Amino acid sequence: MTRFKTIHNARLPGQDGFYTMTISDDGKIQDIAVTDHRTIPISDTHDTPDAVLDVQGDWVSLGGIDLQINGALGLAFPDLTDQHTAMLVKIAQFLWQEGIDGFLPTLVTTSIDNIHRALAVIASVQQQMTMAEDSESATILGVHLEGPCLNPEKRGAHPNEHLQPLTIDGVQTLLGNYASIVKVMTLASELDPTGDVIPYLRSLGITVSLGHSQATAEQATTAFHLGATMVTHAFNAMPALHHRNPGLLGAALAHPEVSCGLIADGQHVCTTMLDLLIRINRGSQCSATHVPDPGIFLVSDALSPLGLPDGTYPWDTRQIQVQHGTARLDDGTLAGTTHALLVGVQNLVMWGICEPGEAIALATIAPRHAIGLPGLKPGQPANLLRWSYQDVGRSLTWQRITV
Repeated sequence: MTRFKTIHNARLPGQDGFYTMTISDDGKIQDIAVTDHRTIPISDTHDTPDAVLDVQGDWVSLGGIDLQINGALGLAFPDLTDQHTAMLVKIAQFLWQEGIDGFLPTLVTTSIDNIHRALAVIASVQQQMTMAEDSESATILGVHLEGPCLNPEKRGAHPNEHLQPLTIDGVQTLLGNYASIVKVMTLASELDPTGDVIPYLRSLGITVSLGHSQATAEQATTAFHLGATMVTHAFNAMPALHHRNPGLLGAALAHPEVSCGLIADGQHVCTTMLDLLIRINRGSQCSATHVPDPGIFLVSDALSPLGLPDGTYPWDTRQIQVQHGTARLDDGTLAGTTHALLVGVQNLVMWGICEPGEAIALATIAPRHAIGLPGLKPGQPANLLRWSYQDVGRSLTWQRITV
């Protein structure tokens, strides 16, 4: 007879009340049932003690999904070669330990040859890991191309010499034979006056994200109507919000079907603006536990020193200085962070911007919605995290649940 494991007294991000979750022997979520908005004593159940986990009101979620991560353990994804296949697998295992279920290796602007080489390695390792069915590795969900079709005026740390115009011919050259593994592409839509590129990318199943862009609100709205559905690292590498010129971000926040990635390290966006953005996302009619769909989602934007101590590290032909988890070029340009995705969740709670359930959802539910993946529901693999909150210091910690 099939035996199920049971998790009792769980709170779920984005939901009110307490829940009981049953998990089948093959590691899938069998059922999720509300328990009348109150905890229930284990003595009221009929499970054997070794089959029951009472989380005592802690939150339970799927693991995080990181849609923008540039590398880890000293390896930048644009630098991938055939010699790095084992290292990419090791990174996937490391990210699993950091609470991540799946990720999009992100290739920032570099030469077309480098991009093709990296795409080939990722495609090979993705297939290898699928066949291996490693239950303790984060899944490579595809690739995020952050560039090279970016506005030079908002290129940030992206090297100017490798930026490309935004045309269908150029995009076809960029994708080569690897369009099937590219899931997200960040581009500056104002570089394409024809309006042909976004529909073309959408026809290939690629999610289009606007970023590193000088788009006006009108240009951004046109891009959204053409099929763009995301914005890359909100506030960063785009015009500032202005009361008479809302720009790209203002247009995105007013559009009901656009998701905005957000880096919650306190450096890319100050805590006041993080608070304002999430209040907008929450909406005046929503409770603090509810997460609008698609809304805001967290990304790490982590660079290759993720998992390594602060110091000086190579970055393409340049160097980055990492201090307290923030990476900058020698001229002070902000290049990224070395904090893992779930640190952003903990930060939002610690800073008093979000209650735990809302913050957890921004890294586990919202990014799945942004790329069309299902959230926490029956039939999903039970790759679960347990989150515990302490009022003192607004401390939120997590651990994986073994089922």
